[in-house]
Amino acid sequence: MDDDRPIFVQIAELIENSIIDGTLAEETQVPSTNELAAFHRINPATAAKGINRLVDDGILYKRRGIGMFVATGARETLRERRRLDFSTQYVRPLIEEARKLGIGTDELKKLIETWEDVR
Repeated sequence: MDDDRPIFVQIAELIENSIIDGTLAEETQVPSTNELAAFHRINPATAAKGINRLVDDGILYKRRGIGMFVATGARETLRERRRLDFSTQYVRPLIEEARKLGIGTDELKKLIETWEDVR
């Protein structure tokens, strides 16, 4: 937990990232609020708030007496949401700045391809 965003948001994003990268597969159990709280040294209520946010979004569901599990379709739901966020936060401003600088679509594609080769 290391930035200015609320800790419960960071907890939710950690779980989301684990679902997206496949660490937490669909229909598998996620760490309990107490496990998350102990590991990250946070209040269990804060961990619960992060988990409940994912339950409200349909990413996790509760099996009574057992714990929280990743919902079927959660990975694709998260990927779609993140793609939309990526487009809004990064692609749109990139295109707007490129237009201001007189960079056309073909030149922008070449710049992106150049950066892809860097990795």
